[in-house]
Amino acid sequence: MFVKFRLISKILGTGLILFSVIQLVPILISLIYSENNYISFFQSALITLASGLFLYGVNYNKDYEDLKIRDGFLLIVVLWFVFSIFASIPFILQENQISIVNAYFESVSGLTTTGATIFTNLDGELKSLLFYRALLQWVGGLGIIVLALALFPILGIGGMQLYRGEASNPVNNNKLRPKMAETAKSLWFIYLFLTIMCFFCYRFSGMSNFDAITHSFSTIAIGGFSNYDESFAHFSNNFIYFFASIFMFFSAMSFSLHFIAFNKLDFSGYFRDKELSFYSLIIISSFLIIFVVLQSSIGLPNIDTLILSLFQTISFATTTGFVVTDHSSLPLFVPYLLIALAGMGACAGSTGGGLKAIRVYILYRQAKNELKKLIHPSSVIPLKVGENVIDSDISDSVWGFIAVYLFALFFGILLILATGLNMETAFSTIFSCLNNLGPALGNATDNYASLNDASKVILSFTMILGRLEIYTLLVLFTTFFWRS
Repeated sequence: MFVKFRLISKILGTGLILFSVIQLVPILISLIYSENNYISFFQSALITLASGLFLYGVNYNKDYEDLKIRDGFLLIVVLWFVFSIFASIPFILQENQISIVNAYFESVSGLTTTGATIFTNLDGELKSLLFYRALLQWVGGLGIIVLALALFPILGIGGMQLYRGEASNPVNNNKLRPKMAETAKSLWFIYLFLTIMCFFCYRFSGMSNFDAITHSFSTIAIGGFSNYDESFAHFSNNFIYFFASIFMFFSAMSFSLHFIAFNKLDFSGYFRDKELSFYSLIIISSFLIIFVVLQSSIGLPNIDTLILSLFQTISFATTTGFVVTDHSSLPLFVPYLLIALAGMGACAGSTGGGLKAIRVYILYRQAKNELKKLIHPSSVIPLKVGENVIDSDISDSVWGFIAVYLFALFFGILLILATGLNMETAFSTIFSCLNNLGPALGNATDNYASLNDASKVILSFTMILGRLEIYTLLVLFTTFFWRS
């Protein structure tokens, strides 16, 4: 058979068995805070475990073998959709009876690290449920990194199609270790180390242990889930805002750079990497512009305006989606600049969403070359990123991705409009979910609870579409994928 369904089912079963263990962790939080919803997590874990054992058992005799590219695409998509289904079970079994659509939306938002939520009273929610939401983002973020650096390169997607076989930054010639398991283990250590450091910084700045744990999960995952309706504005603490900005930025870097720095103790890659340099320049420029605009309009003390500008710039540029102020109270220019930053997104090989900075940088370099050719029509100007010459097929792939991205954005807006929502809500929600950002405008300014079920289903699909770099999911809808 040209697609190895039984092997994919066995791998899926193994994943569900492991995921059932993760669903048991919130039981500890439930017992610590004397909450009575631990049964729902236990039941969810049993359902997930039983399903995983069944899939593994019926395919037990199927030996592990090399997956082909076709199998890889199908496996990644199936994992994301199926895990989201099982991740939604604890929400469904809660006493407040969250609907199936809302539960699935919340679980997809968590695992894709989007951060859009249907909860309307987070301040009054059970600690175990808040912990579970943050844990979903943390696990999802780790999965995204492993996909981006270990699996996507094999499939030629996720920014890796620019330089196949290289680390996630396509213009970085430092290769990851060839063994996927060894690579994943190193990435896990780095991810855990950053999370622990973030926790201690939050705790040192005044967060409670619980808030520090959950917010370190969502910060390192670039997720955006918070325990409060006001998000980070609840803390009103400049030290917390500063440390959050630092760790959001670190998480938005390509983890291939962290990988090399941790394994070789060579930190020069951070300074040589063209994508990171370009990304940093965009963030610094946007931060200064927003600071000047806010300084002349909202009348806060200089240090408060400085921290506010820095936090919101990095939060949106990394597609984390934490907020510390009501955007409707800001000059109209600021929210739209922040949205534009989210469109670019983070670096390739990070937990962030968006187009990825490397693609935007290649487009910038190509546009610059075209301007030069207007002055010197007969000149042959190579497209270069650093010292690397970019082939025409690479630039074509970038333009191809931009075209598919714009088509997905436009088509998604039409679908949301068809559900009866207004244009502002349709554009902002599709844009936010496609870029795995979270915050939106219109009817979804505070949360997504008021949206109809049809729009939530569309947005759930859009979140997975954006997280899987569009191509991974769309290729399954082509006829040639299913032909032997």
